Amino acid sequence: MAAVVTEPPLSRAAQLRVLVPFTIVTLIWSSTWLVIRHQLGVVPPCWSIAYRFAIAAVAMFGYALVSGAPLRLPLREHGFAAGIGLCLFGVNFNFVYAAEQHMTSGLVAVVFALLVVPNTVLGWLFLGHGVSRRFFAGSLVAVVGLALLFWHELAVAAEGSRAVMIGIGLTLVAVLFASIANVMQGSGRARRLPTATLLAWAMVYGALGNALFAWGTAGPPVFDASPAYVAGLLYLGIAASALAFPLYLGVIQAIGPGRAAYSSVLVPVLAMTLSTLFEHYVWGWPAAAGVALVIAGLVVALRARVA
Repeated sequence: MAAVVTEPPLSRAAQLRVLVPFTIVTLIWSSTWLVIRHQLGVVPPCWSIAYRFAIAAVAMFGYALVSGAPLRLPLREHGFAAGIGLCLFGVNFNFVYAAEQHMTSGLVAVVFALLVVPNTVLGWLFLGHGVSRRFFAGSLVAVVGLALLFWHELAVAAEGSRAVMIGIGLTLVAVLFASIANVMQGSGRARRLPTATLLAWAMVYGALGNALFAWGTAGPPVFDASPAYVAGLLYLGIAASALAFPLYLGVIQAIGPGRAAYSSVLVPVLAMTLSTLFEHYVWGWPAAAGVALVIAGLVVALRARVA
């Protein structure tokens, strides 16, 4: 375990350097929850994920070629890339897609906002990033908010309380594996590798792992040639993966995984808005109070880390 150090406040230059990529990632990922929801149907989710990251890998290799980054990864680093790929692009996304079969995309996004908690804790354990009592206090407020939100969902869910509980559990597993991958990407080992090369190979391993899992659990490949499905697949593969993940990795390496996870605080606000508009999400006072507490608690937690 690395020694714990207190992180200094971000300099003005550091804030400006990450502002644009941070904003782009937040806006793109706010919409992906809804797009993922509309990918569910003819094609088994595991095959949709395999297609998504196959497209993303091709796009990432194309970017590496254009930018002059090497296409080859040192042999000793393939295991590291596979670990990131299987955790982030494999297990994480399979559980997210599965969760969206049980509850609205906006609610999945809110639960995923808890990413900041394991990101910060694992960053403290393995990268030596600072953590404070205020962080834990803020996290506790966020958990109370989630409890209110879950109470509301359990009371009004058309699918029944069991479906919502399953969705919550699946999302929490996704959060854990996403956090493991985030901390791996924030390590010194990842910093020594070209971003495009590392992510391209991670996406290759993620796509291969997903394809093997899909074939073993859902059978041979299934594809939906409808314009809506293909457009969604291209958006998820190119914009939400090949564009957003390199930008997010840059933010992680610039300001750390805990601070980078601030995007997961902002994403649910936009995602819940989209869910209200397109999925007819019905608000009640427990849901509104719960979302407010989740956001407030996570903001307190993150401010504690940069104070």
